Amino acid sequence: MPKPIVAIVGRPNVGKSTLFNRVIGERLAIVEDIPGITRDRLYRETAWMEKTFLLVDTGGITGNKNDPLDVKVYNQVKLAIEEADVIWFVVDAREGLHPLDQEIADLLRKTKKPLILVGNKVDTYDPSLASEFYALGLGPPILVSAEHALNLGDLLDQTVAEFPVQQKEEEDAIRVALIGRPNTGKSSLLNALLGEERVIVSPIPGTTRDAIDTPFQYQGTNYILVDTAGIRRKAKVEEAVEYYSVLRAIRAVERADVVLVVLDATDFLAEQDKKVAGIAYEAGKAVILVVNKWDLVEKDDRTAKTYVEKLRTELSFLDYAPVLFISAKTGQRVQKVLPEVFNVANEFSKRIPTRALNALLREALFRHQPPSHKGQQLRVYYATQVKVKPPTFQLWVNDPSLMHFSFRRFLENQIRENFGFIGSPIHFLVRARAKE
Repeated sequence: MPKPIVAIVGRPNVGKSTLFNRVIGERLAIVEDIPGITRDRLYRETAWMEKTFLLVDTGGITGNKNDPLDVKVYNQVKLAIEEADVIWFVVDAREGLHPLDQEIADLLRKTKKPLILVGNKVDTYDPSLASEFYALGLGPPILVSAEHALNLGDLLDQTVAEFPVQQKEEEDAIRVALIGRPNTGKSSLLNALLGEERVIVSPIPGTTRDAIDTPFQYQGTNYILVDTAGIRRKAKVEEAVEYYSVLRAIRAVERADVVLVVLDATDFLAEQDKKVAGIAYEAGKAVILVVNKWDLVEKDDRTAKTYVEKLRTELSFLDYAPVLFISAKTGQRVQKVLPEVFNVANEFSKRIPTRALNALLREALFRHQPPSHKGQQLRVYYATQVKVKPPTFQLWVNDPSLMHFSFRRFLENQIRENFGFIGSPIHFLVRARAKE
């Protein structure tokens, strides 16, 4: 399920960015005394009481409809509100009720979404500071000090209590997200897979704004295809709609089993392609690299092989992902996509018996000396698979600090050579075995 989104909303200079920074535990948002300093939307994953969510910082609402920048910020805030599952409405408890606070309260009340009134800048806890804000009709504010971390626990407790109940996904369906930079042909591919004009296809980059779920069945297997907006590089994300399209694409990847990273064969691997692919990699999802518009490339008998070699060099972190060359426009090799998705999804959910895994481990350790440091050698005692989606293996060792990246990579390669896991990442948990 996608992570809940919490949006921080309020007028300028009430400490929204300070609150954002305090909760995520780092100085990401710029904090200044100048009103309106936060213009670009910032979001960061954080957690409270083992519940993970996305916290979104927004620009201050000024109410000035004559300043184009203020109007643009206001439009971004409205989209943040639209995306949010819970809203923090931040007011300045030290300054007191401001006329603009009432305007913002009227806007937020219409959303019918869980709304938490946050009275910030309370350096010393004083319940009387809350009384003035009852006039907003939103109930009592939670009094906090973002600067001094006062009462943030109460705020977060109430926030996670408001999260929507997680609905059970269709367990028997393979969820497939299509991601890529704009105009790589994602929507055309979706339409080709479905055999109908289900989503808008346009040569204008950025036509697809929302993530669209499309359930269907193919050869007895249920699938849910999710087309997503093209992900632009940050400097290009000027419109609020573009920013939240990226956020929706990230949420689509989180819900997916298999991610199709759609590339444009006529424009080899722009820097943004690597960042898009990195979203799927960091989310721990199974990946297929789909090279679209292959019909427009002049080819000889080595073109595809050379292309794959270059891909493996530039996207070395996805060296396990299969590569398909297709043309969504002509239908060339599109029929190979869903069978590959089916195979990769099975690899993503594959489980290896503990006995077979440890037999492989013993053989690998016999053939490859484990690393050592300052006279102490790594000893791997036991391994077991503790999770699927992604396949995750727990190793018990004498000292986890001796587990060098190169040896971890060696073990991953041994597992792949013997058990496959094509298209699927492999994760390791390394723990020290308790001394007897």
